[in-house]
Order: sequence, then C-alpha cells, then structure tokens
Amino acid sequence: MSKIISLEQAAKLIKDYDVVATTASSGLAGLPEELIVGIGNRFNEEGNPKNITFINGSGIGINSEGRGMDHLAYDGLVKRVISGHAGFSHRMASFIAEGKVEGYLFPQGVMTQIWRSTAGKKPGVITKVGLGTFVDPRIQGAKANSITTEDLINVVELNGEEWLHYPNFAVNVALIRGTTADENGNITTEHEAANFEILPLATAARNNGGIVIAQVENIAEAGALDPKKVRVPGVMVDYIVVSKNPEYHFQTMARHYDPALSGELRVPLGSIKPVELNAKKIIARRAAMELSPSSIVNLGVGMPAFVSNVAAEEGVSDEMTLTVEFGIFGGVPASGFDFGGSYNPDAIINHEAMFDFYDGGGLDTAFLGLAQLDQYGNVNVSQFGPKVVGPGGFINISQSSKKVVFMGQFTVGSKEKFEDKQMVILDHGRGKKIVNEVEQITFSGEYASKAGIPVLYVTERAVFDVIDGRLRLIEMAPGLDLEKDILAWMDFKPLIAEDLKMMDPRIFQEQWGGLKEMIDAKRNNKVLQNMI
Repeated sequence: MSKIISLEQAAKLIKDYDVVATTASSGLAGLPEELIVGIGNRFNEEGNPKNITFINGSGIGINSEGRGMDHLAYDGLVKRVISGHAGFSHRMASFIAEGKVEGYLFPQGVMTQIWRSTAGKKPGVITKVGLGTFVDPRIQGAKANSITTEDLINVVELNGEEWLHYPNFAVNVALIRGTTADENGNITTEHEAANFEILPLATAARNNGGIVIAQVENIAEAGALDPKKVRVPGVMVDYIVVSKNPEYHFQTMARHYDPALSGELRVPLGSIKPVELNAKKIIARRAAMELSPSSIVNLGVGMPAFVSNVAAEEGVSDEMTLTVEFGIFGGVPASGFDFGGSYNPDAIINHEAMFDFYDGGGLDTAFLGLAQLDQYGNVNVSQFGPKVVGPGGFINISQSSKKVVFMGQFTVGSKEKFEDKQMVILDHGRGKKIVNEVEQITFSGEYASKAGIPVLYVTERAVFDVIDGRLRLIEMAPGLDLEKDILAWMDFKPLIAEDLKMMDPRIFQEQWGGLKEMIDAKRNNKVLQNMI
C-alpha cells in the first residue's frame, strides 16, 4: 500500500488531545510547514482537532506574522505549546502571552535530546543545563504564563550534585521534513540546510505507538536512494505528503533553495567587506580579543556575527572553526534570514549530536547577544514585558562553553563617534539595558561564578565580568567619564576593579591590525607553558 497521501488526508490523522511534535531550525529551515498549514485549514473547516499539544525544539516562523505556529493560532485548536523559541510565531506568541494557551519554553538542546530519551524509553534528560535560569523549577520552571501550572521539570540530586530532570513526551504524531522519499518511505535531506533532529523525533513517535508523517519535495523509486544518505528509514515513516507549495518548503527564511547552503556546492566567498567603524565594530573587536589559537566557537544571532567579519579583516579567520548549533562545523555561517545554514561547511551532523558536543564543553568560546544585564551578571534574551520569545540554544551554549562573551550596546539607541582613538558620545540613547534585575534569567551569573566559567560582558563603553555573583567593571572606553558616561546610565553601581583599565585605544581607530599579534602571543605563551 502506498504511503503517499494528500495534505487533507494527513490533517485528518490528527486527533483531539494529540501530542504533535515537529522539527525546525531558526525560522523555516527544516519545517514541514505545509503539514502545519493543513492542520490549521482542517480546524477552520471542521472545528477539529481540538486541544492538541504542539511541541517544537527551536524557533519556527519568520520575522512577520502568519508563519510557523501562527497557522495553529486559533481558539480551541492548541491547548499547550512546548517550544524552544516562540518569538518567530507572532500570533502564537501573543496567545501564550495572553494566556490563551499554556506555554513552556525549554532550552533548544534539551528539546532535541528529549526525543532521543523518549525513543529509547530512558528516564528523561538529566542535565545541568538550565540550573539557575528561568527554566529552573525554583524560579519559573519554564512556564510562560499564569495558566501554565503543571510542573514538568524537577531538581534531582546525584552524587551530591544538583541536576535538572526534563521529562519524556509521549508523541502521538511526528511531523518531519526531508527532500526526497522513496516509495518505501526512506527519507533523504540533500537540499536541507542541516539534518536537524528528524531521526530521534521519528523514533520517539514510532516507539511510543504514534505515527510519523513526512513532508518531502520529491518521490523516488523504491531502492533508488543511496542508503548512506537516508536519514530516516522507511520502516519509521507511516505517511508521505509531497509538498505542492514551495513557499511552505523553504530552505531558510530567505529562500527556497541554494545548493551552497546545503553543502552540495562550495562557492568562492571572496573578500568580506569591512564593517564601518561604529559601536558594533568596537564591540566585535573587543570581543574578538578573547579568541584563542585554533578556537572552536559559536556565534549567536545578530551582533556576534560581526566577530567573523573582524576576524576576516584581521587575517585570523583560520584561527576559528565556526559552528552552528543545528549541526554544522566549519565554513561561514549564513546571517540574517539565512541563519541556520552555512557556506562551505566541513561537516553536518545531527542537531541533537551537536548539543552533545556543546553540553560536554566542546566549545572554546561562545559569543552571544546581550539584551538585558543586571547587577548579578544575569542576562535576559528570552522575555521582555508581555513579549514571549524563548531561549533557543542560548542556555545550552552559555552554560557549557569554556568561555562566554556577551555582546551588546550599552544603552538603547545611543550614538557616538570616534576621534583620536577615543569615544565621543553624541546621544546617550533612550533606555538603559543594564538594570537592577533582568525581567527573565536566561543566563545566571551566579551559576557561572560557582561553575568557574569565565564570562565577559562587552559593550562599546565598558567591559564587565562577574565575580562572586556580582557584576564588576573592569575596562572603560578611552575618552569617557566614569560617573557621567557609565555609572549614570546604569540602574546600580557595580563592583569596580581596583586596576580598572582602559579598553585598548587601537580598536577605536579606522584601521586596527592588532588581533593576529594577540593570538600569536597566546599561542607562544601556551607553548612555553607546555615546556615548563
């Protein structure tokens, strides 16, 4: 019997109160969006299914309303959302914020590993990821609103240490996506930007007695696929829907398909255009000074991507192996609406396997965004007022890297210029980002202090670290007044290092040229230490 069915038939397989789970990256990559559209269409026509639980590991949707989980944002369709990131699904994020659906926001890496735990009928995921953050049950337990009351996460003690226990999820329906399926249901991903977690999710549903529905673009004859390229074997796939609308099978948020983003084609990258001298470049230069020789790094979304530009300008790109949390090693990570893919990657592994690497300390340095910072060194990137976002991979990455560098502008909307290797502030901005207490703890300064994780908070005006759970000012930009330009624009007075330094004046000029020298010095120092 053929496994190929219509979109309408697939939607009718979803029952009231089902647990429906899908895979995706940041946006539309890997998202079986046409299947989700079908579920929403059926509800509009029939009023079914009702009260489903919808689970996804990362941000799905786009930076405008109407995509991703928004196709399910109807009263009565979804009862509960469990997500790694809800910010790209704007209507559903509003539903969560307004208490129309229950909402839990889990760390992305934990979500990918829950499927493997569920598949193997293990006792859930036990990890330190999330301790001290808003997902810790002693703080918020990952609950996103007041109607979300069930405790899903527990603190457990093993060998005298605290861990978090995350539950398995009994998946009734797994929605996965590939490029090609053969007639037996074997799935390949040759046009996808990454492999994502389609195999563990399909296995979790299969071993739970649920069904697996795959959205693909092509059908091949049985036996025609290279078995080494099959990501999900056909015995785990119950139904196949061939996508009819390219809009709902995008490779990234920006495009339907680019072979350079799927590792099928290596392209000449050419020279990276230098970034203009502005606050973001100053921040990126100071952050790049934390690079070590032959570093394995992760660059977060937004400003951290400028570290790659600075490294290229300074001729030290070969000192970094850039990684993307969806399973990509090497190459140049794509930015903007193409985030999630990479040009000229060296290797693409599974999503959940990448978080094994990250959680075990595989990253030398993580460069991450900084939206809000408080006196305890806590960082918030996951919720602002009524706006529900979620942590994505931020918690896994920030708690597991050997060193963490947070990057963000000192205030909101400031303007400055740079003269004679000094900063001149033209406009202090319209809002403070360094506050008494963050609205939500996505990164815990106290946890980092206790775990001995070196942390820097880099802004264009000042650099901070955290010591004994307190924020400490260790550097300030040349040309600024400590009281007027820094302390007056913070909600509290931080600890101030006895040897408060000036940020290197050379990074405040048009041409720098000092990063290679710094990295070479670190390499030579390491050689000398090994000889002693």
